[in-house]
Amino acid sequence: MEIEMEKMDPQLNYMSAPYSYQQPPLSMPPSPHTVRTIIMPTAFSKENQRMTCPRCNVDINTRVESVPNMKTHLIAFLLCVCGCCCCAPCPYFMDSCIIHKHYCPACSSYLGESIN
Repeated sequence: MEIEMEKMDPQLNYMSAPYSYQQPPLSMPPSPHTVRTIIMPTAFSKENQRMTCPRCNVDINTRVESVPNMKTHLIAFLLCVCGCCCCAPCPYFMDSCIIHKHYCPACSSYLGESIN
């Protein structure tokens, strides 16, 4: 049977030792020096915070603006519908119904808001 295979393809010789090929050692090119800046998410509260502005890189105390959100308007509307029109302004003075937005005082960029 080996004789028949050699007749079919003379280059195939299954009896010879396998060819050993040594690969040259892999040399890694030096990686360029990279600086990675990791910005950790900041949990904002209703009070101003000391931080570094990611836009202008200035060490700041955030400027806080309190604004009503959809929840505030919805509660005021429901109070009016229920006949408590005199209580409708109450949600506009409750911290749980107000969003506190934080801004950089140096460049006025938006930094984040408190989660109620």
